[in-house]
Parts: sequence; C-alpha cells; structure tokens
Amino acid sequence: MRLFAILFSLCFCAGCTLPANDVAPAPPAHPLAVVFDIDGTLTTKVHALLSTREGAVAAVQAYADAGFRVIYLSARHPLFQWQIPVWQERHGFPAGEVHVTQTREQRSDHAAFKRGVLAEYREQGWILVAAYGDSSTDFQAYADAGVETDHVFALRREGAPDCEPGAWAQCFANWPEQMQTIGRLVRDRP
Repeated sequence: MRLFAILFSLCFCAGCTLPANDVAPAPPAHPLAVVFDIDGTLTTKVHALLSTREGAVAAVQAYADAGFRVIYLSARHPLFQWQIPVWQERHGFPAGEVHVTQTREQRSDHAAFKRGVLAEYREQGWILVAAYGDSSTDFQAYADAGVETDHVFALRREGAPDCEPGAWAQCFANWPEQMQTIGRLVRDRP
C-alpha cells in the first residue's frame, strides 16, 4: 500500500512543473524590468515555500505600479513549483513572469539557469534595472547577465549575521529597509 501511495504521489506531481515562459520583446516605450528571486528573497526562508517576508509584496508592487516588468525566478524543485502561483495570489503579489527550472541540468546549476533566463530578456530588449536575491548563485547570475552591481541588492537570510557573498550594492535584513532605495530607483529610472 505504501508503494502505491508513493507511485500515486509521483504520478500526481509529474505535472507539478510550471510550464516554461517565453520572453516577449520589450515595448520600446517602457522596456524596464526588475528581477526577484523567490525562495529566501520573497519568502522568509529558502525552504519556507508558502511564507512571505514582511514588506515583500509592497516592494514588488512599487515596481509594478511604476510600469516595470516583474520577473520572478525560482530554482525550486518541480514537486513544489505548482505552489508558486497559488502563493502569489494568496499574498497579493503583482503579476509578472515566473521562470522555473525545467531540466535536471538547470536544477544542478542555479546561476546558469538564471543567467540564461536573464540573457533572453536582454536579447528581447529589456533593461534590467534592479535585481534582488539572497544567495551567491543569484548574485553571480545577475553579474553575468550584466545587471549593474550598484543595482543588485541582497537580503540577509533569516538568522544569518550577514548576506551571502557576491557582487551586490547593499545588504538588507528586510524589505521595509529597502523601500527608500526602491523609491529612488523608480523615480530615477532610465
């Protein structure tokens, strides 16, 4: 019976992977985009899949309200990807493009996966104005994708004394600390 339950779960979750999103060309009038890692950046912990950091929704909404394309990135395991849209809707995150790993290779190299997605955006004419993350792989991907280091922001993981190492401009403990910087970036957009 236990074997049956495991097989049923695996078959049921085989369709849990979110589909790949195509990257649309940037509109010439407003080609600005902002990038958010999900797990550990917008959620309270890397493995707290349904939680939300205080102020995260307001931070993303500030960019969306200013007309920025919101890009969400996650290297979350396929068994848990289906929860992302449910989580976004439950907490009121603004619409945006969600990109998740599709292959084993992408899941084995998070930085390469995120770098590849962001390269597609740049090829389609998007200007990556700012990027947020909580891990060294996020910061590596952002640097490789050409996001200016002074527009890369790190969020300190819950309970950690410092942000993960990498090329970032500022380390923040939480989203409310970041709102003044977001206001400046929205106001001074290219």
